[in-house]
Amino acid sequence: MTGDDLQALALSALGDIAGAADADQLEEVRRRYLARHGGSIAEAAIELSRAQGEERAVLGQAFNAAKRTVTEALERRQAELEAAVRERELLAESLDVSHPLRPLDRGHQHPVARTVREIEDIFLRLGYAVVAGPEIEDDLHNFQLLNMPPEHPARDGHDTFYLAGEAAGWLYRTHTSPMQIRTMLAGQPPFRIIVPGKVARRDNPDPTHNPVFHQVEGLCVDEGVTVADLKGTLEHVLGQLFGKRRGVRLRASFFPYTEPSLEADVACGICLGEGCRSCLNKGWIEILGSGMVHPEVLAAVGVDPDRYSGFAFGMGPDRITALRYGIRDVRELYENDLRLLEGF
Repeated sequence: MTGDDLQALALSALGDIAGAADADQLEEVRRRYLARHGGSIAEAAIELSRAQGEERAVLGQAFNAAKRTVTEALERRQAELEAAVRERELLAESLDVSHPLRPLDRGHQHPVARTVREIEDIFLRLGYAVVAGPEIEDDLHNFQLLNMPPEHPARDGHDTFYLAGEAAGWLYRTHTSPMQIRTMLAGQPPFRIIVPGKVARRDNPDPTHNPVFHQVEGLCVDEGVTVADLKGTLEHVLGQLFGKRRGVRLRASFFPYTEPSLEADVACGICLGEGCRSCLNKGWIEILGSGMVHPEVLAAVGVDPDRYSGFAFGMGPDRITALRYGIRDVRELYENDLRLLEGF
């Protein structure tokens, strides 16, 4: 084999390399020309080992030039093929920003949050302000200034979550009434506020109770406020929430911070007054407690009870939500069951 033969092999290899359409074809060309055993150019190394003197030097230069030319051409073609593959992949993965996306799943309000918002809207239309307060309270605001004596059952550890350690003396509020006290301590009548928030009591869970639940309390204090104002307000609000045809009844009760005191019930939406598991076979479900603010409570916060009077109330949005939507057990509202929540 001469130097011209090696040059001719190199030119032939360049043509085959240029015609290789993919990595497999390129590898076949490499083996054909450069494989140690059977490669056309590699076989020239055998004759090179047999050559002598000046012939060996000339043949060696031709062999090295041919091998280098073919090797460099293979590397360039391999880079071209890899770039082409990447280009095809990029085109296949390209994003058409003008193509419409599938509808996105959107979040929505929890049914209890929706009920709280509706209650707020009703009272805002009546001229009330919405205020918020701390969930961790002290005995003074949670009990003492609400005319609840030291021996009152609600103060017992079986009913109230008291904090321990360095936080001893503090508790998880049992109602949002402390913000009524804080509001009256901070100013002078008239007051018209509602206080939505989360509270906790040591209740055993059942279809109408949870240890942690939501509450909306309200306060109205002004000159000349009477039980008739309380009754009219409650009937209006409950009518807005449940509809005018849903049965509502007021009955006498007792709370240490109101006198007189009233509780409001609505007819069970499941059995419509016949009695079932949801209403504990009573036909009615307690929806809120209320009454005229006790004169001693007014006096304790610096409001003249001889000049001013007022009413207060507290309602449970959890129970209201269950009643409005026919949910048999309030615990279902907090089990994160999407089959229930997606219905809202």
